[in-house]
Amino acid sequence: MVRLTFHGAAQTVTGSKYLLEAGDARVLVDCGLFQGLKKLRELNWTDPDFNVRQIDSVVLTHAHLDHVGYLPRIVKQGFRGKVYCTPATAQLAEIIMLDSAKIQEQDADYANKKGFSKHIPAFPLYEGSDVKETLKLFRTQTREHWFSPAEPIHMRFHDAGHLLGSNLIEVEVRDRKDPLRIVFSGDVGRYDGPLYHDPTPPPACDYMICESTYGNRDHPEVDLMQSLADVVNRSAKRGGLMLVAAFAIGRSQQLIYLLQLLKKEGRIPDLKIYLDSPMSCNATGVYREFNEDHDLSEGELDRDHPLLAGPGVVLCRKAEESKALNRLSGPGIVIASSGMMTGGRIVHHLKQRLPDKKTTVVLSGYMAEGTRGRYLEDGAETLRMHGQEIPVRAAIEKIPGLSGHADRSGLLRWLAPLPDPKRVFLTHGEIESSESLAEELRTSRGWNVHIPALGESQELD
Repeated sequence: MVRLTFHGAAQTVTGSKYLLEAGDARVLVDCGLFQGLKKLRELNWTDPDFNVRQIDSVVLTHAHLDHVGYLPRIVKQGFRGKVYCTPATAQLAEIIMLDSAKIQEQDADYANKKGFSKHIPAFPLYEGSDVKETLKLFRTQTREHWFSPAEPIHMRFHDAGHLLGSNLIEVEVRDRKDPLRIVFSGDVGRYDGPLYHDPTPPPACDYMICESTYGNRDHPEVDLMQSLADVVNRSAKRGGLMLVAAFAIGRSQQLIYLLQLLKKEGRIPDLKIYLDSPMSCNATGVYREFNEDHDLSEGELDRDHPLLAGPGVVLCRKAEESKALNRLSGPGIVIASSGMMTGGRIVHHLKQRLPDKKTTVVLSGYMAEGTRGRYLEDGAETLRMHGQEIPVRAAIEKIPGLSGHADRSGLLRWLAPLPDPKRVFLTHGEIESSESLAEELRTSRGWNVHIPALGESQELD
């Protein structure tokens, strides 16, 4: 008997956790934090509906927080199995989990200081020491090679094109004459995305667990390089700094590569690029280490413009280095997190520079409702920060085309060569996105498609 239970990323885009059971084996695919709405975040504090001590191993698709961020919690609760992933994922996961632990600890300290926690004293979900114990359990595997996280389950990684080290997972349950075949898509990357290879076509399978984040919409069709060049040139003409809000891992590195390429080709001025985020600086080091994993089809760099390095790229790790940027007059480019301007160093730069009409603020991706990025996107005349209303006189620009997820058309293109599976489970999407993609697959392919609920369990035969 093979059983699959959806403990996360079911009718939501977060908290990825899938428990696969076969014989006596219990393997968890991904172990992510729930993020976003309060009702989802509160799930992180409830005990999982499985005994963490009975899990043989965890296998990771990639290093984003909603796929790895719950690992230290289950280690804190007694999990002692192995954690399998690619080498790049292991290094990025360390950075992300340590940052998450720091935030958990700071939030608990703040709650205790202000006295607003339900629990006295407030405790973090996990601490840095839990992350260090978690890292001892990591075992790396290269792509395209079979390994067994627990017999009779065998797995193989294939490049998902979503993030450095990201994978879809091919599974064979080898307790029968013809193995039961399962594919976990992970997060499917975009075709022709900068720095990343196109996602590997899915292997034939009996069951497909497929993400559906953008299952009901397509990304805008734009010439990304030209759009970015136009924004930079307009900013340089204004004479002030260009502030780019970008996610620390993935988006920041893509932007630096594209900006370096535009500078090399002479399409933009040779402006300094300041990467103002300790987490992003550390991740950039990992990107440099795994240089062979990059797809540089947008263009090759040279000795004067080494990938993500060189005199034109300044890494600001220390707070003093970040504060020194306040003295720059421009033109220049500052890339800082957080991507939606909900916190981090970008907020301090915005507070100082939004009132200056020479400043350019660039929104580099989707901005959720209620975030500062969304307010700017919607034309806010003031922005509230640190208890003050800051006037918005800066130019607000947007660069589409940098999402790391395949859109509806991309998912359909990725699934196109797949022979008919017995059943497809759509996960990692809001219900409207999943239902839209499900209807398309039922109509155009005649597939049996199901959208599981959180906690739902299915027997696979």
